[in-house]
Amino acid sequence: MSQGSAGNVISALASFFIPGLGQLLQGRLLIALLQFFLAALLWLIWLGWIIHIWSILDAALWTPRR
Repeated sequence: MSQGSAGNVISALASFFIPGLGQLLQGRLLIALLQFFLAALLWLIWLGWIIHIWSILDAALWTPRR
């Protein structure tokens, strides 16, 4: 997938609903788990939106290494 591709848009939308889900769709398990658990932890103190936005942007702007 390239930046701005339909796959990245779908991944960004998935991360909008569940942080890390877009990264999981892209096959990036470790970063998906990190973002999911960080968001869950930080939502307890109302700062989860930071990780949530990071997750969305990361999914949308990711380009695989060649």
